[in-house]
Amino acid sequence: MFPALAESTEIYLDSAATTQMPRPVIETIHRYYASPTSNAGRGTYPWATALGTRLSRIRTRTAAFIGAEHTDEVVFTSGATAALNAVALSWGFAELRDGDQILYNPGDHASTVYPWYHLRGLLARFGRHIELIPYRMTEAGEADTADILAKITPRTRLVTTSHLHHVFGGRTTLEELRGRIDPTILLCFDCSQSGGHLPVDVVELRADFAVLAAHKMFGVPGTGILYCHRRIHDRLLPFLPGGNTGVRWTEAGLTPAGMPDLLEGGTHNIPGILALGAALEVLESLDLAVIAAHNRELTLRLIDGLGQVPGLDFLPGPAYAPCAVGYGIVSFTLTGISSADAGFVLSELGFLVRTGLHCTVPDGATHTAEIDSVRVSTHIYNTADEIDRFIRCVMTIAEEVS
Repeated sequence: MFPALAESTEIYLDSAATTQMPRPVIETIHRYYASPTSNAGRGTYPWATALGTRLSRIRTRTAAFIGAEHTDEVVFTSGATAALNAVALSWGFAELRDGDQILYNPGDHASTVYPWYHLRGLLARFGRHIELIPYRMTEAGEADTADILAKITPRTRLVTTSHLHHVFGGRTTLEELRGRIDPTILLCFDCSQSGGHLPVDVVELRADFAVLAAHKMFGVPGTGILYCHRRIHDRLLPFLPGGNTGVRWTEAGLTPAGMPDLLEGGTHNIPGILALGAALEVLESLDLAVIAAHNRELTLRLIDGLGQVPGLDFLPGPAYAPCAVGYGIVSFTLTGISSADAGFVLSELGFLVRTGLHCTVPDGATHTAEIDSVRVSTHIYNTADEIDRFIRCVMTIAEEVS
């Protein structure tokens, strides 16, 4: 099903960065470029209307995939980073007032941190000064909800977090906050790592915003999903106003018309959205519950095996969880060798992993410790045998550098 893997002798263990594409996705992209094309929604002739219908169906399928109750809550973007910036600029720029606060995790992916720093700088130019309040993480790699509760004030407007942490592999639902915080405080989830790896239900999460990245769920780069709960639709400004944007020109200026067009200005990434539709079909055929169980098994196998390696230290995550959990992400350091050198040696031995800071924010911006590490991330196409071989290679490296 995954042609690139079938043709390679290397073992791919970097699915948290991007997943391999299954054959149906590749074939969908090929058919699009090999067939007559047009601009969806821009004409009344069959080529344009047929594409428009296909995109509409994929939006409906996407809504069902993430548990959204309404299709107009699903916005197609150029990626998760664009989606999070849309939240900051479309909601935050319109709604936040002087003294308002946003709670965030400084250890999250830079795309969940930098948009708020950017917004803070923009608002300051207009005399509005907002506060960004950091909260801690637990040893299990999850958001520390007790710390969040302690830091919430009457000026808190939004709490943003990773549903599944991109380095630590801890899963955060914020369920401990339910019924204990002001219901007007919005919740924003970065589901880039959980999407396509385990079931995501935005209603169950009680999310006001949620973002996903297609290239981490069998799709192609340059395509993302932004979920916006209907309760905040009338509080959004247009994002990238232009062709097809849901706005009208009146004497008062640009007036918002409706969602999701409000946040989808310009031409859609048609091949990317078509590929997303094919990716969703594949994920549904494999069953996300099966994928999640498979990743859990591999995670626990990694923890058990790597735990025997001398000089290896796990970063926060499932290795420290009070019960057996795992979502396909394990990060570690190895005494006597840098992560970059360890990654190079592993690649020479045929194992492809991510090393470095993993798109976390540098220390100067958030005053958090920088941890240079090796990250292993799995998916349905990885096997227990591959994990065992990887562990043996890490053990060999550790013995040679000790």
